[in-house]
Amino acid sequence: MLGGIMACIAMTSCTSTKQVAYFQDLNPGDQNAIIAESPIRLQPNDKVTIIVSTSDGRLNSLFNLAVSRSTIGGSSSSGSGMSSTSNESTAAFTIDSHGDINFPVLGKLHVAGMTREELAEYVRRELISRDLAKNPIVTVEYLNLTVTVLGEVGRAGRQVINKEGYTILDAIGQAGDLTIYGQRDNIKVLREENGMQKVYMVNLNDGKKLIQSPVYFLRQNDVIYVEPNNTKKRNSTPNGNTALTPAFWISLASFVASMSVLIVNQTK
Repeated sequence: MLGGIMACIAMTSCTSTKQVAYFQDLNPGDQNAIIAESPIRLQPNDKVTIIVSTSDGRLNSLFNLAVSRSTIGGSSSSGSGMSSTSNESTAAFTIDSHGDINFPVLGKLHVAGMTREELAEYVRRELISRDLAKNPIVTVEYLNLTVTVLGEVGRAGRQVINKEGYTILDAIGQAGDLTIYGQRDNIKVLREENGMQKVYMVNLNDGKKLIQSPVYFLRQNDVIYVEPNNTKKRNSTPNGNTALTPAFWISLASFVASMSVLIVNQTK
């Protein structure tokens, strides 16, 4: 009887490893088509830097608005022990609620819905067509594009989209990977589409389906939620599942063993 109880304890206290490994269906040499990359398109409230480079330094300073940032430190001859220095960075353009930015000289430009490359080419063409620059080089960089990762990960919070083709694996990696308690097979991805929030499900155990998911490539403001597994849920409940905890079964085994000894002594 005691042996059976201890076996029950072992089964109850152990966490199943069946769903821990990622990409369980993938084998060496497999080749699987990845869904076509969905490029990030600019939305209201996104911030970008737009840098125009020409052979004329005066034009560069005209198109590239600089922001001065003062810093305090060092020493000065006045004896105060403090000196002020400044460095400059290129100003950011915030896309307004109508999808526009106000660019120097060119004025208002509608940029919502464009990719980074499309915006750079749009500004370049405008400069040439208005005879403002002959062969400008235009560079666009994202500034505040992020996704949010919540739940059973190492470092929950906002993760910066730092490259084109940013995937859910990139976001999870930046967040410190899933903990051992995170469910791999039903990760939720929340995405705003046409004024509505749509929920997608992702299974990290199934590598073939993962790379075909419409949320394999992420967009700005996506939210990823990793739900805790049943073991974590039980451990998080102080009273509701006491009978499922290892401590309960150890106490029960001790009680049964004591009762067995008592019954044996009484039958002698």
